[in-house]
Parts: sequence; structure tokens; C-alpha cells
Amino acid sequence: MAPKKEPEPVASPPPPPKTMPKYMKFVFGGTAGMMATCVVQPLDLIKNRMQLSGVGTAKERVTSFTCAKNIIKNEGFTGLYAGLSAGLLRQATYTTGRLGVYQYLFEMFSKDNKSPNFFMKAALGMAAGAVGSFIGTPAEVSLIRMTSDGRLPPAERRGYKNVFDALYRITKEEGVLTLWRGCGPTVVRAMVVNAAQLASYSQAKQIVLSTGYFEENITLHFVASMISGLVTTAASMPVDIAKTRIQSMKVIDGKPEYSGALDVLVRVIKNEGFFSLWKGFTPYYARLGPHTVLTFIILEQMNSYYKIYVLGDHSKGSSL
Repeated sequence: MAPKKEPEPVASPPPPPKTMPKYMKFVFGGTAGMMATCVVQPLDLIKNRMQLSGVGTAKERVTSFTCAKNIIKNEGFTGLYAGLSAGLLRQATYTTGRLGVYQYLFEMFSKDNKSPNFFMKAALGMAAGAVGSFIGTPAEVSLIRMTSDGRLPPAERRGYKNVFDALYRITKEEGVLTLWRGCGPTVVRAMVVNAAQLASYSQAKQIVLSTGYFEENITLHFVASMISGLVTTAASMPVDIAKTRIQSMKVIDGKPEYSGALDVLVRVIKNEGFFSLWKGFTPYYARLGPHTVLTFIILEQMNSYYKIYVLGDHSKGSSL
């Protein structure tokens, strides 16, 4: 009698591939933004000062070079880094939120390794921008005030020591809701910026890759980032100038200088000309372009190193 065959062991299914924890997307996003801010903070300060030029006067023309020269002359070289602590906190809140949410949503809406289409990317960018900007508005208000303080007469300067002093004094002297002053235009600006920046970056990467002259590397990230920065600057500047003026305005006898973002835009066009809505374009792009480049390159590199050295995944690809 033939011996019974032992049943062959059933092969266990392969373990699911390792993935990056969700929280790491937020950590990498915020870290990339903070590192980029350390480089471009002087350009952000110059942009804010130029956007506030013309406040209280009929017309005041100033170039980026003149603005920088005056800052160094009157406040010293370190004056170019006024508000750096607020800039870093803004990145730790706003950029952590927007890039973390975008990467999370991008992965969620990517099916079978196929990226979402351009309009879906824009929608994801708008959602991510709205979330991040609401979280980051208190740091944004502090940043605008700290970078614009040097242009005021000494008697009118607020003199915040750092971002935490700014947050404390604003809450104590003007009420906690003042921390979210200009939140409306800030959220709108962030939605415009992120729809333009994140969607155009992802789309630019796809288009540039399709030419056959590039592959997934730093050169590709640089080219896509510069395209994204230019698109984002042109689209977002009118909203940004409204946000800047609202957040820096003073309330005299209970009456604010502006009733809202639309009031800012109407008065800028009327008193300073239509193209004043793009006042500070050069430092804005000079700031946003490198900031976009540095943020995306640093973010892509951190994602890549994490995939290779932590997850053991050597395949080429991107989460953006």
C-alpha cells in the first residue's frame, strides 16, 4: 500500500511593501520649507517692504535694490533677517500642513501608480493650501509685522523681540482673534499659490520627463521648480499684496485702514495703478523661485533617501 502523500505547504502571501508613515510626510514638508526659508528670508522682507510702499502716499516708487540698500543702511545687514523666527514658525506650521496634506491626498488619489490629472492636482493643492494657511496665519501675521517694522518711524514701531513675543503681545494687546486677521485673503492666496505651485510642479515634471532629455533627478526637480515658481508668482501676487496690507494695517479709533481684500485691491488700482498689484514682482519671484526650488529639491531628496535607506525601495519615482 503506497504511503499517503503529505499535503504540500501552502506558501504564505508576501508581506505588504513597506510605506512611509503618514507623519513623515508632514515632518519632511516642514523641514524642507524651514531650510529654504533660511536662504530666502531677506527677499521675503524686501517683498513685504515694497508691497507696503505707497501706503499713506499717493505714489511711492522703489526698486528692489534701493529697498535692500535702505534696509542695510538704516538697520544694518542683520536687518535683512528681521522676522526670521516668524518665517521659520510659518514654515513649521503652514508648509508642514500644506505639503503633508498634499502628499497624503496625492497618494490617496493615485491609482495603479498613475498620477491624478492636472485639475485634480489643482484641487488637491487648493485643499492643502486652505488647511495649511489657516494653521499658519498667526505666524504669518507676526512675520508681516516684524518684517515691516523697520519702515515705520521709531515711535510707531512695535518692537517684537521674536515670534513668540509677537504672538503673546498681539493676543494680550489686541485679542486672540487678531492672530487670524486677514485669514480670508491668506486662505485664498494659499489656495491660489498651492493650486498653481503644486499642480504646475507635478505637471511640469511630467511634461519635462516626456521630452526624453531628463530623468528623475535633481536637474528635473530644478527645472520643474523654476517653471512652477514663475506660474505661482504671476497668479498669486494680487492676493498677496491684499493680504500683506491687511495684516500690517493699524486700527485707529476702532476703524481699520481697509474694510477687506477687495477694498485693498480697488484702492491700490485707483491710487497706484493697475500694475501696482504686481509691485515687488522681482523680489517675490526671486524669493518664491529659489524657495520653491529649494523646498521641492530638499523634499524630493528626503523622500528618496527614506525610500532607499529605510524602506529598501530602489525604484525611481516621486510622491509629487
